Amino acid sequence: MESIIAYFENIPSVHRSLLLVGGITLFWILEGILPLQRFAYKKWRHALPNFFFTFTTIVINFLLAFLLLWTSDWSVKNNFGIINWLPNIPLWLYVTIGVLLLDFFGAYLAHLTEHKVKLLWMVHLVHHTDHNVDTTTANRHHPLESIIRFSFTLFGVLIVGAPVGVVMLYQSLSLLASQFGHANIRLPKKIDELLSYIIVSPDMHKVHHHYVLPYTNSNYGNIFSIWDRLFGTFMKLDREKVIYGVDTFPDEVENGNIKGLLKQPFHTYRKPTTGN
Repeated sequence: MESIIAYFENIPSVHRSLLLVGGITLFWILEGILPLQRFAYKKWRHALPNFFFTFTTIVINFLLAFLLLWTSDWSVKNNFGIINWLPNIPLWLYVTIGVLLLDFFGAYLAHLTEHKVKLLWMVHLVHHTDHNVDTTTANRHHPLESIIRFSFTLFGVLIVGAPVGVVMLYQSLSLLASQFGHANIRLPKKIDELLSYIIVSPDMHKVHHHYVLPYTNSNYGNIFSIWDRLFGTFMKLDREKVIYGVDTFPDEVENGNIKGLLKQPFHTYRKPTTGN
């Protein structure tokens, strides 16, 4: 465990890039072998706006990374944060708790808040208006959302008191978990269900992308499923019944246009409807 944390403390940028590209490539291939839905789309054309928003997310996180590093260093030096207040525990448990809590603040809490606050929901819409959810959807976030998500992660690093190695490990796992959860892959139902007791499985996350409430307001987790189960936001829906998109923004052409997506948060708020 010490060697793993030491590696992530100084993980080269090229390795992080390989993780991003390698994850997309792996799940892209699996989508062709084990597709959940056979979309009538040109995969590369669908991916272009998603790759654009992946790029803007990378740029924003790169520009703000110094805040993350500074906050992490300050927390450790001043013995501040939840995991720094724990009694002496094995390193593997220390790291596990750190990643688990960062997943709560940086992913679950951020995601839940975006669905509950109208202005934030309008920003988050860009992610939900993808009518063909696949692994490229994972990083389809409006630049404003990238800043919002970063703010929650920064807050999490401070409250948790996570050292840089744990932060980088969390971000790497979060990236792969998001790509996995969004991937258009059909796992055996039993295996997917078993996975969903620990991590966010593809079927579990697809429920969140169903086009109407209450399913849209469920399954907010990214890495671990414990938060949804603990706070009562876990829901099931047969994967064959899932329809992607948002009922109040049904125009698939506009929802696949970069210019239209950049303007999407500034539309008049439309209240979602409920359905089956």
